[in-house]
Amino acid sequence: MKPLSILGSTGSIGTNVLRVVEAFPDRFSVVGLAGGRNVERLAEQMARHRPRVVAVADAAALERLARLVDITGVRALSGEAGMVEVATHPDAGMVVGSAVGAVGLVPTYRALEAGKDVALANKEALVMAGELMLSCARRTGARILPIDSEHCALHQCLGGREADEVRRLLLTASGGPFRSRPRETFDRITREEALAHPTWRMGPKITIDSATLMNKGLEVIEARWLFGVPSDRIEVLIHPQSLIHSMVEFVDGTVLAQLSVTDMRVPIQYALSWPERWPGAVPGLDFTCGMRLELEPPDTERFPCLPLAYRALAVGASAPAALNAANEEAVAAFLEGRVPFPAIPETIREVLESGGGAPVSTIEDVVEADGKARELARRVLARRGAARVAS
Repeated sequence: MKPLSILGSTGSIGTNVLRVVEAFPDRFSVVGLAGGRNVERLAEQMARHRPRVVAVADAAALERLARLVDITGVRALSGEAGMVEVATHPDAGMVVGSAVGAVGLVPTYRALEAGKDVALANKEALVMAGELMLSCARRTGARILPIDSEHCALHQCLGGREADEVRRLLLTASGGPFRSRPRETFDRITREEALAHPTWRMGPKITIDSATLMNKGLEVIEARWLFGVPSDRIEVLIHPQSLIHSMVEFVDGTVLAQLSVTDMRVPIQYALSWPERWPGAVPGLDFTCGMRLELEPPDTERFPCLPLAYRALAVGASAPAALNAANEEAVAAFLEGRVPFPAIPETIREVLESGGGAPVSTIEDVVEADGKARELARRVLARRGAARVAS
């Protein structure tokens, strides 16, 4: 039986992880859960899975949790220190990194530092500190297994082959809800429109990232570190059907693609069960229904977040951390109605042009770079918000 600690257990990925766990009750146990501020859902998960350690966002959330569920005999903590304890619990055989955003950076790094295998959905951890994460994993012998459907697809297509056998990694993207929307109307995009993803059901932050194509930019950076392939050999293709989850073109011209239904339980089960394959709880594809598989290049003029991610990766050092911080702040501002949709890439561009190339040699350096970029992004967003009100 594989004992798991789950970071971000109450989010979209975390709840699907627990659905997979419940489908294989004789194969998994739950050691730790970190659930942010959604203490109602965490209380339900605790009652069902009986973890030994839990973590929430802060002391107030911890007080609310204690009123909802009996925490006697459970080590209940809050903040980053609590997440780190969940991630490094000595009984955890694998850590699932499904917390959203930079909050997952330090706990994921500490899990690798402790020699824990990590099933990773928190792409921001590798975006911000990819070289440090991979170096730490090599040092301790920990393995990083991707949960993102695209990187899970690449992992399967590569089958352990070396980067010098690869001509291109081809990441697919649905194109989001605005794939064919005229660019001149982007300033009128509403929160509700941006959250209406055509093929996936995800949390709000990743859904907005999909609408801007920043999600794909973050995945390009993640793929560079996971598979050791330079960015000029990593491409993005728009695939509206979301059935091909990614492809690998090898140096001999052969292309391997991974297809499956659009259900996150498929890549989650792959990561949790690897190197084995278990019968799935999700039905397979129906090839008798006359499916179409369309592929086209992305429009980087209409979706500038994607080239901004390539630019940050090319600059290196702290630039990817600055990119991620600016994006998180801008997405939050859009979701709160403080800035229009185009302010997301505009803010990211301004933050990157103001710096972001400082060297990083420790995880503390990355945290510091993240903080500086957030501060700058908030100033930029405040100015843009004020200008919007004035107009």
